Amino acid sequence: MSVTTPAGFSAAGVTAGLKHSGGLDLAVVQNLGPLSSAATVFTSNRCKANPVIWSQQVMRGGSVRAIVLNSGGANCYTGSIGFQTTHATAEAVGDRLGVSAGEVIVCSTGLIGEQLDLDKITAGIWDATLALQKDDSTSAEAGLSAARAIMTTDTTPKQSAVTAPAGWSIGGMAKGAGMLAPGLATMLVVITTDAVLDSAQLDTALRTATRITFDRLDSDGCMSTNDTVSLLGSGASGIAPDEAEFAAALTAICQDLTLQLQADAEGSAHDVAITVRAAETEADAVTVARAVSRSNLFKTAIFGNDPNWGRVLAAVGTTDAAFDPYNIDVTINGVQVCTAGEPDQPRELVDLTPRSVTVLITLHAGDAEATIWTNDLTHAYVEENSAYSS
Repeated sequence: MSVTTPAGFSAAGVTAGLKHSGGLDLAVVQNLGPLSSAATVFTSNRCKANPVIWSQQVMRGGSVRAIVLNSGGANCYTGSIGFQTTHATAEAVGDRLGVSAGEVIVCSTGLIGEQLDLDKITAGIWDATLALQKDDSTSAEAGLSAARAIMTTDTTPKQSAVTAPAGWSIGGMAKGAGMLAPGLATMLVVITTDAVLDSAQLDTALRTATRITFDRLDSDGCMSTNDTVSLLGSGASGIAPDEAEFAAALTAICQDLTLQLQADAEGSAHDVAITVRAAETEADAVTVARAVSRSNLFKTAIFGNDPNWGRVLAAVGTTDAAFDPYNIDVTINGVQVCTAGEPDQPRELVDLTPRSVTVLITLHAGDAEATIWTNDLTHAYVEENSAYSS
């Protein structure tokens, strides 16, 4: 149940000494082929980290043989030295695996504005690539070690996998517990498949999947500088899948990882699904749901187990979506508390003690629908992020 579930992939996670905790902090995922197909979606944040700038160049070549990922430092706003570190990282992996540095994606995560120790990175790559040569490098345990190595404030690794009846597989790992907001991608994600698909086919499937999964996770409204979601294809199964079936399976993997990320969001006490239906367009539905998900007043009310639906309507009203402000319904955890802009069932009937919270907003403006996944805003989130760099 990991990136090593599909045939043609090996993985390793090692300790390079980048984290103060001394835990696993560097991972390598290798595509053993025969294909080296790849697709990647990057953050749309204009302030991009050096690994994103490097990896965008790699993707222009259309072939990826390995991904190296480190936690313990974002390598963002570290100037020319930081970019040289990224380049040297790719070169080191390429030399050790016998591939071009231009076929190595680099991902980093951690604190912005701090230089990475290249000597530690290089030593970690040596250890990781030694591990890739072992027989167990294609095992589930190897995939798990890679998933653990990319964790920052995560409390648990995130993995998912599926094997289709036809015989091809998809596996994935993800990290992210803060700065979860959409930018075509969110957090760091590596997905692998042994299906026979070229890079263009992978790109179409990945963008279709991320649009309705990772792109709709909006935990705290903060967009990372390092977000990268990569899909690698080895073709090792020898099976060319039905593309619609593959896209559906990939979307299911992305959705599973999205909800795992939501459940591990920093300091959260509630997982909130905000669904807007009867919108004029899907874009309107997303806009309205996202506005509610980013309302600190709404999020703190959920934390306090207060079904304050007025805060929902106030957030809806800040958007440019098409709707009649006095013909909106709101249902919270199955209780319709507002109908046509007026009070309906008593808010006291809403039970917000469970971790899972559903908010349904009906706009009566069309037949489009969308869901955004978010969390409440807690004391723990504030405390954790107030001391993150110290």
